[in-house]
Amino acid sequence: MSFKTKIKSLVVASTLCFIAAPSFSTIVVFETSQGDIEVNLFDTTTPKTVANFLTYVNDSSYNTTVIHRSIPNFVVQGGGFTFNGIGLVDIADNGTIDNEPLYSNVAGTIAMAKISGNPDSASNQWFFNTVDNSTNLDSSNGGFTVFGQVVSGMETLEAIQALTHCGETALADFTIAQCSDGSVIAFDNLVSITNIDISDATVDTASVLSPVFVETEIEPQPDVEPETDSGSSSGGGIGLLALFASVGLLIRRKYK
Repeated sequence: MSFKTKIKSLVVASTLCFIAAPSFSTIVVFETSQGDIEVNLFDTTTPKTVANFLTYVNDSSYNTTVIHRSIPNFVVQGGGFTFNGIGLVDIADNGTIDNEPLYSNVAGTIAMAKISGNPDSASNQWFFNTVDNSTNLDSSNGGFTVFGQVVSGMETLEAIQALTHCGETALADFTIAQCSDGSVIAFDNLVSITNIDISDATVDTASVLSPVFVETEIEPQPDVEPETDSGSSSGGGIGLLALFASVGLLIRRKYK
């Protein structure tokens, strides 16, 4: 084979590999029991975080999970648990990833939750900032990695936070009185994620957005952090296990 033929073969092979290589999806749609949330991911600027998130999306790990934490005027958090009719059950995680704190935790962004005091401990749990949390979350615990921005569906997040809250868990068709009177909590009462659908895999659709960059001079403020919840105190904060009704719904509450 001549030198030119070898070069041509290498170019063709490289091109085919490039075409066959999986590209990061940049737009996903969270289909929840309260409505849809469309999110544009920052695939080229927070690649490790987006790749990690899409691993769970592609293997359907987030399907039938629940929003286990909602704090009005703060965050809506999920990605870690399913409900087995008795309590919350952890979904398997794929290990932790490096922190990529590039963008600010302003309203309408999605970021990774992690263990208190460990900047590189994010795994499968994420949260939506429903207000501007930049003053606290951009600097505490190494900064919380924002990896996408809501492009439609903020009304869904508002609907979740408008529901009855038993502790930090939002419940549909439930009253405050039922939080403590022994009423049975069913899966339909929880805010669930039916599916996360990849709607646009075009390279770098986030280029049309204008995310806010972190201001490094921000000082951390004493406030609640969206920590990764776990079944034990080893999660890095104070784990408060509350028993809701006779079914024993496990609610994790984490404080800084």
